[in-house]
Amino acid sequence: MTHQPPPGPGFGPPPPQYAPAPPQYAPAPPPQAPAPSPYAPAPSPYAPAQPYAQAPPPQQPAAGPDFLAVDKRNAVVVDASGVAFETSGLTVEFRWPEIRGVHYRASPDGKALMVAVVHMDGRFYECVVEARPKTRLQEWFPQLAWVLGHYRPTG
Repeated sequence: MTHQPPPGPGFGPPPPQYAPAPPQYAPAPPPQAPAPSPYAPAPSPYAPAQPYAQAPPPQQPAAGPDFLAVDKRNAVVVDASGVAFETSGLTVEFRWPEIRGVHYRASPDGKALMVAVVHMDGRFYECVVEARPKTRLQEWFPQLAWVLGHYRPTG
């Protein structure tokens, strides 16, 4: 019979039928802690002694009024986070701190709402949303004015 070396760390204690009997004069061994999961990540030797404080989760903007104008291809959303344009499936979001101004008017034929966002660096972006029926445009103007006044009271 050949002698096998004892199992390395991580295999746990031997099965009870092979465990050595404790000597009569030795105190009872303390209960064994459960073996770490083999799938748990190993501690990094480069980890700091004390973990860094976790950053607080980003706060959602406070609930407030919002404005939404939508047609088949385009949309304009104004809410507590800023202004968002969706044009043919592409979405562009502007947060309030990066907006210099928001302008809106009816299209020359009076069938669409034209909204422009002026960025802090002077660039501007525009989205046009068709109003169907045409009377919807007259509903959008007071709503948009009120929501913009709520978030940008000085303009």
